[in-house]
Amino acid sequence: MIVRVSKLLKAPAEQAFDAWLDPEIACKFLFATPQGEMQKTQIDARVGGSFLIIERRDGVSIDHTGVYLEINRPRRITFLFSVPAYSRSTTRVSIGVLRMEGGCEVVVAQEGVEEAQARQVEEGWRSILEGLQAVLIPAAAPVVAE
Repeated sequence: MIVRVSKLLKAPAEQAFDAWLDPEIACKFLFATPQGEMQKTQIDARVGGSFLIIERRDGVSIDHTGVYLEINRPRRITFLFSVPAYSRSTTRVSIGVLRMEGGCEVVVAQEGVEEAQARQVEEGWRSILEGLQAVLIPAAAPVVAE
């Protein structure tokens, strides 16, 4: 089964694209959860390169691994993806970034998702895209009176 989610962002396509491949930015939104603590973010951003993102949740380290199949800046990233703690299967994920007036649309499609996990996978990608938006467009800093 294919799970697909998208989000409109008020950020340039290049900025949204680059965030997925920059470890210093990716660790703030990619597979990051409010209750977790990011332990490691390694990204070898090239076709054939891999990534390893480890987040500690409820005392357990969760590995997110992948191998890049396509990197076409600023339009598309495709990778094989696995999270061994949750499934033995490897899926294929495509990140599409479409230029739009005033920003871009980011579309995530994950192929090979087990039907029983589809809702959780969809919620996960929606959360990641919300996190991406928060990283790219931080809320205005509060005004502090002197």
